[in-house]
Amino acid sequence: MLAGCAVIRSQFALAATWNGGVVRSALNPQGSAARRIEDLWWILFGLGTFVAIFVGVVLWMAVRRNSGTQSPIERRDDHTGSSRHWILGAGVIGPAIIIVIVFVVTVRTMYAESQRPDADALIVDVTGHQWWWEVSYPDLAVSTANEVHIPAGVDVEIHLRSADVIHSFWVPALAGKRDALPERTNTLTIDADHPGTYAGRCAEFCGIQHANMDFVVVAHDAASFEAWIDARRAPAANPDSEIGAAGAELFVARGCGSCHAVDGLATGGDEPAPDLTHLASRRAIAGGLLASTGPDLRTWIADPHAVKPGVLMPDVALTDTELDALVAYLESLR
Repeated sequence: MLAGCAVIRSQFALAATWNGGVVRSALNPQGSAARRIEDLWWILFGLGTFVAIFVGVVLWMAVRRNSGTQSPIERRDDHTGSSRHWILGAGVIGPAIIIVIVFVVTVRTMYAESQRPDADALIVDVTGHQWWWEVSYPDLAVSTANEVHIPAGVDVEIHLRSADVIHSFWVPALAGKRDALPERTNTLTIDADHPGTYAGRCAEFCGIQHANMDFVVVAHDAASFEAWIDARRAPAANPDSEIGAAGAELFVARGCGSCHAVDGLATGGDEPAPDLTHLASRRAIAGGLLASTGPDLRTWIADPHAVKPGVLMPDVALTDTELDALVAYLESLR
């Protein structure tokens, strides 16, 4: 059985990446929490396999024993003693032992997962919205959306909240699931063994676009994480073309700034919407559905509801010239 498990595990590992190396599989753990969960999974898988095989063998033996020429009464008299032993062993003692094993290993894993990191751990605030993730670093004065950037090899404490309904934050390769609730903060400790990009998603049904509420965790080495923080602290880039400058004016004039903040512009209203200060440096928009630049960005601005029905972003009637200018401006925000 161990050899079979190794084969299955290798197959999961081969299928664990997508889109150029973004790790998604829970059976290809890249962090300490994910390894503990994988260990528990394989224990439960092994116990379940053993029980299934045992029950199948017992059923096969019962069919063979009852296929003779004896009457039911004669068979009952012949096997009364052994039947009692089977009932006691396989029906009471065996299941009790398995339940105790499952209980012990599950509680042990749950206890390990509930431990808080060191007091000097990096804190990241993550707030779930319908249907995107707001990410901020309270100690570093940095914010972004749908991307959680962390240093590799260290514990990171995620503070989870929700701005509306219940969401669930899940990065299969790094840790287990944790709910993001309204009016309450849950914590989750994650770490990544190596630099890389790890796929995450909302794991709690939260509305019509629940399936399109993905995000990524990007683990950096120490130097590149510091460089990322420094780049995010910088103000928004000034447009380097006339069309981009026209797009900046249009951004304010057409009300985009009433929801979206851009550092350096008089923007940012009370409506929850992603901060766009460094939009073009992100991997994707619309919860992972589209790229953050080029034709995808134009498609999103022109008709967001065609891409993601139910999204709160309003339709803004723009001419082709206005779309070109707005896209040029947003592509300059790196």
